[in-house]
Amino acid sequence: MLYDLNIVWSPSTPPAELERTLKFAKSLGYDVVALTHTIPLPIPTTPSSIVSPLPTLAPSPSLPTILRRATLTITDPATTNYRLPDFARAYDLLALRPANDKAFSWACLSTTEIPAIISLDMTAFLGWHIHHRTAMAAVHRGSRFEICYSQALGSHVDARMRANFIGNVMGLLRATKGRGVVVSSEARSALGLRGPADVVNLMAVWGLGPEKGTEAIGTGARAVVVNEGIRRRGFRGVVDIVKPAEAPPVSEEDAAAAEKAKTEKATAGKAGRKAGQGQKRKNGDENQGAISKRQAKKLRGEAMKGPAGAA
Repeated sequence: MLYDLNIVWSPSTPPAELERTLKFAKSLGYDVVALTHTIPLPIPTTPSSIVSPLPTLAPSPSLPTILRRATLTITDPATTNYRLPDFARAYDLLALRPANDKAFSWACLSTTEIPAIISLDMTAFLGWHIHHRTAMAAVHRGSRFEICYSQALGSHVDARMRANFIGNVMGLLRATKGRGVVVSSEARSALGLRGPADVVNLMAVWGLGPEKGTEAIGTGARAVVVNEGIRRRGFRGVVDIVKPAEAPPVSEEDAAAAEKAKTEKATAGKAGRKAGQGQKRKNGDENQGAISKRQAKKLRGEAMKGPAGAA
């Protein structure tokens, strides 16, 4: 299965345009897509005021599976940290987009709610160096770094933005060594989407090998979706009960045979209990004439004292 975890959506997106984009994504081979709702600054206290219902789309083989994703732009971690659990419960995926060095380190190391995705604006000059230890600490915590290829495509992208994109992508791949990376489109329409083979070739040009590029839109992205599902449905993010096993259907003959065996077992058990009680009474009658060890010891003592008293 192939995944595209970032297709831009907003309440102002026309439903017809959204349906056209989703059908085109399905035709390219993407089985699961995530509609991204970017939360504007300042971030509200509760997500109830900004969570908008997705347009109703009838299930169809021509449409992929749709997930809901929230992307929060982070500038001041102190005002955002305590709000993350609310957004994590309201959406299927939670992504953070740090805007400075402090926010990036916080997203990688110190968040109370571990984000599923850390997404950077690669077309901008970051102004900080992505360190290997910081990046891999985020990967070990369970987060994944996202590269959005459509940021470098289109007529609105100038040479400076494209140069920043290539430099930032190479710096991220150098820091992570290609591990913990997922590739998405961040497409705003069907024109921003590319086929899986084109995506793998683009990433190979920018420094991500074909094997890891294929993993970034396949098993790596799937791991993000599965882990987030378990964290939300499972017990403490560890145990996930999907569906209890159902008993196989039993025919009338098997049911009658089972009932007969149950009756025979109950009869045999009753007879065994009666036999045990009779044997117990018999053993009790036989042991009535016997004496206890204490009495035997007392008799032996009296027998030893008898001759001495007679003397």
